This record gives sequence, C-alpha cells and structure tokens, in this order.
Amino acid sequence: MYKNQEHMLSTILQEAKFTASYTGREAFDERVMQAMQLVNRKAFVSGDNKDFAFENRPLPIGHGQTISQPYMVALMTDLVDVTPKSIVLEIGTGSGYQAAVLSHLVRQVYTVEKIPELAESARQRLEALGYKNVEVRSDSGYHGWKEKAPFDAIIVTAAATHIPQSLVDQLKPGARMVIPIGLPHMYQELMLVAKGKGGTTHTDSVMGVSFVPLVIGDDEDLINPNGSSNAD
Repeated sequence: MYKNQEHMLSTILQEAKFTASYTGREAFDERVMQAMQLVNRKAFVSGDNKDFAFENRPLPIGHGQTISQPYMVALMTDLVDVTPKSIVLEIGTGSGYQAAVLSHLVRQVYTVEKIPELAESARQRLEALGYKNVEVRSDSGYHGWKEKAPFDAIIVTAAATHIPQSLVDQLKPGARMVIPIGLPHMYQELMLVAKGKGGTTHTDSVMGVSFVPLVIGDDEDLINPNGSSNAD
C-alpha cells in the first residue's frame, strides 16, 4: 500500500522523537510542519517515483541527483529558525522541494543550482505551482549569492569538507546556517553555524548524516539534495 502525505508527516514526527538525543528537538516548530503539509512532495518527483513520493527517503530526480528525505528537509528547516520576514539562501535547488517548503515560511528564497537542466526544471515547476517568492539561479553555490546577501539563514544540501567562509560572510549577524561537513561517502556531520551580533560564529554538531559532496573548483559539480539521517 502506497504512503500518503499524512503518513509522511507522521513519520517525520516519529523520527524527530527518535533523534531527539542528537538534535535536542523532540518535535519541530508547528510552522515548519504546516509548511511540510502544504507542499505536495509528489509534485517534485516524476515517473514511477511518484508512487514513493511520501516515503521518508531520498528519491531520484534525474541527472544522478535526488530529492532529500522529508525528515531531513524538516530538520534543516527547523534548525535555521526563520521568520516570515526572513530572506534565505539555499545551495542546491534540485527539484525545488526544499525551496518550496521554505517559501511558506519566509519572505524570499534565493536558491542556487549547478546543473542548468535541474535549475530550469525547478524554476518552471515552482512557477507552475505558484511559488512567487523563490528565485532560482544556475551557478556554483560554493560562493553563495553575494548580490542578494546578507541572508537571515542559509541551507546547504551537499557536504563540504569545511565550512565555506564565503557563506559565513553572507550571513547577517544573528543568522544561522545548516550545512553537512565531511568527506565524500564517509562520515559526515550536520553542522549548525550561528553568527553572533558581533560577527563571531559558533558551530555545533547536530547529528551524523549522509549527503553527496559539494566539490570545490572551476569544474565543481554542486550535487543536489541527497540528504538522509544517519542516526543509530
């Protein structure tokens, strides 16, 4: 029997309780869960994968990329603690699912996608679905989106070997960034970076995760959402 949206939301709540010892959060903000409910994940996958859209796991979206596990989308969204006035940067648009969730919570979402075909399909999908406060750019995300900075929050959906200073610089004082850090296909940690009012940063490890790599260089391939939890 195929899952539905209600089952997906229930699974997210269950996993939030299961991972509370790592995240410190037994439940996510009500606004985050409402946004997860409002966004139909099925609209962001295609073909036979639509039958599995509400399962709590990554799914292929083409070009060797995936849409993130719903729980991970909810967790990362909850961690950055946005408000209706927030301006948010996402690195790794993928199908546009994370951006759509954020759009229900904030004033404006800027999202960067390395693969032009995915960027264009996400742009068209988000426009067709009526998301007017999301702007998609096809470019490398490692250096952020300086022209639109500073941001109230940044969500990075690919694993870097270190926290890019370019992204830290684009955070407003008092803002947060969530980013997976670790070597490709090895142990990674989801990190929460908080920028203080004076510009200093404080970094906490949230939990072990599994993301594809954010590669640095002229020929870098910014991989899109492939996030899942790795809690035992």
